[in-house]
Amino acid sequence: MHIALLSSRLDPAGTNLARRLSALLKERDDWPLLGVADLTFHEIDGRLIYAEAIDHDLDADLVLFLSRHSSSHPTPALTVHVTGNFGDAVYGGDAQTLPPAAPAMMHAVLRGLARHAPPGYRASYEATHHGPTTLATPSLFVEIGSTETEWNDPAAADAAARAVLEAVPESVIPLVGFGGTHYAVRQTEITLTSRGAFGHIAPTRVVPDLDRGLITRMTEETGALAAYLDRKALSKHEAATLEAHLDALGLPILSEGEIAEIGAISWETYTALRTAAADLVPGGRLHPGGLSGDGDLIEVQVPHALLKEAERSDPHTFRERLASLQAAHIATTTGATSPTFITFKNQSEEIIHDVISLCIEIISVRWSTAADGDDLVITRTRFDPQKARALGVPKGPLFGKLSGGRSVEVGDETVTPSMVQSRSVTRIHIPGLERYINEVHC
Repeated sequence: MHIALLSSRLDPAGTNLARRLSALLKERDDWPLLGVADLTFHEIDGRLIYAEAIDHDLDADLVLFLSRHSSSHPTPALTVHVTGNFGDAVYGGDAQTLPPAAPAMMHAVLRGLARHAPPGYRASYEATHHGPTTLATPSLFVEIGSTETEWNDPAAADAAARAVLEAVPESVIPLVGFGGTHYAVRQTEITLTSRGAFGHIAPTRVVPDLDRGLITRMTEETGALAAYLDRKALSKHEAATLEAHLDALGLPILSEGEIAEIGAISWETYTALRTAAADLVPGGRLHPGGLSGDGDLIEVQVPHALLKEAERSDPHTFRERLASLQAAHIATTTGATSPTFITFKNQSEEIIHDVISLCIEIISVRWSTAADGDDLVITRTRFDPQKARALGVPKGPLFGKLSGGRSVEVGDETVTPSMVQSRSVTRIHIPGLERYINEVHC
């Protein structure tokens, strides 16, 4: 891969960044980026935002514009963004024109900017804006802002240079983003914590002007596999309109949580999981859990009554532990966990074993359990307010003591917890139960 690094003689930040990159390259030759790309430096006389068709003579696979960032609300910042105009061409380029993005490289550079940002600097995406737009080569701006002080700050130039030289594109999930401010706060957080990698980002202010054609170009020029909507920054009407356009394009919309949960799963496996989950539990919510890698998927069942009992016993621990298993689970529209899990074929028996063991362990912590053949016998003992009242215990602090396992004095009588308890027994049939019970109690 050939990466062209482009700066302008008119731009102090870009010039300083180019110089720092050159100096670091002279200091060592084992920068990660050098393992995947050849770098060339290019300097022009004019402003970068007007450098239309600059890539035609560069013979590059990727163009990195090294630039300053200006803002009416100056804040020390290190940013990355794609060029393009959703509306009129106010700062270079053509109106309603979006060139190719480089989501994987922006993902890598932004994470580097966040690692190296000097104290007081913010690392973030910027929404798609300004020229040049007449580009056939994927590109991105790497910027230092937002005033002359930062443009000439050696620490800022060093941070940005190191972020570039350490940037090796990884297996990401290319996304288009909608909503939010110019600095794309939610999109930035997604990239810093997941494989979600944004290309074109449309801030809230331009969303009302987006049509199907512009959204299609955003998607195509990003190579997007999915879309993200910052719903808190969009009106219900705006969100619904975007959903209709994206549905017509066949582009799934992922929430921040869904993007994070994809983890190390390949996109092909994730989409297969989504399809299977939608068929199994219409309207349900897929949780890939700790599933990773690739393989042939299979659905496995665990006893519904057991799963339900474990989730009721300790919902937080139950869901937390499920997230670490090598299987995907599905939350129904009521929030309960479906008894059908999805995993790889070579892990099916292991997953059935792990889920059953987990359920028995969680239930056993809360209630008394025993095995009767292949039946798990669960005995629940609870404080019974009706029995307490019948023994003359007034409602209030004494109820709390009894329910907490302490005896109380009522007149001349001592009321013990066992006197105000009710007991219920549930039996759940689990083939081969004895081995699960032995493991849990070891």
